Amino acid sequence: MVVLPGRGVVVAAPLTDLPVSSGKTCFCSIVIPVYQDDEALLLLLADLQSMRAHGYQIIVVNGQQPVTVNDKFLTMTDQYIFASKGRAAQMNAGAAIADGQILWFLHADTRLDVDACHHQILQISLTEKSWGFFAVRLSGAALIYRLIEKLMNLRSCLTAIATGDQGLFVKKSAFDKAGAYPSQPLMEDIEISKRLKTLSKPLCATVRIVTSSRRWQQRGVIKTILLMWWLRLAYWAGAPASRIAQWYR
Repeated sequence: MVVLPGRGVVVAAPLTDLPVSSGKTCFCSIVIPVYQDDEALLLLLADLQSMRAHGYQIIVVNGQQPVTVNDKFLTMTDQYIFASKGRAAQMNAGAAIADGQILWFLHADTRLDVDACHHQILQISLTEKSWGFFAVRLSGAALIYRLIEKLMNLRSCLTAIATGDQGLFVKKSAFDKAGAYPSQPLMEDIEISKRLKTLSKPLCATVRIVTSSRRWQQRGVIKTILLMWWLRLAYWAGAPASRIAQWYR
């Protein structure tokens, strides 16, 4: 592990050499909220197995219960639990049983480069930064998606507000200090970002993680962009998250 003084450059340790703080049993706990996401989840868990073997804990929180769990999921995770439906409630339930000094929240439809992501997450354990998030790449091949993701990544770094599909990672101590995810049906990612940025500036990771573009494909690109901006504006103006969730659906 090497930090170059004055440059903020980190030469990351391999997955076999991770700093684990006193009282913790693993370096990082990955929390994945799911709801009828079996196909996508299987692909993501396959990506994460090398991390699991070297200091990462995988926790899946299902919001659909009761349900029969595929045996593959049980062998590919450290904890598979159930919680009330809703990403905030599910992520908080996962965080409550996490053993890691860092929490990493991922959507089930995420695909990623394990080593590149690890090197970014490792940096907040070496600095005063409390949290961070990744740049996003949409899965769609059309050029319009390159523009959308570029604007998303620029906006999130300028505002220090992450969206849920950007894979927010945070020191467990900072997550607790921020009061965890707020108990609301939507915009929980915006709210926790607002709380966390009072603790430190985020690490805007340059590594991109891939997220599904199906939302834009199903609803239409322009319609989805206008809807999301309208919902964010309404939230900033003080509209309750419950009302915004109704508009979103």
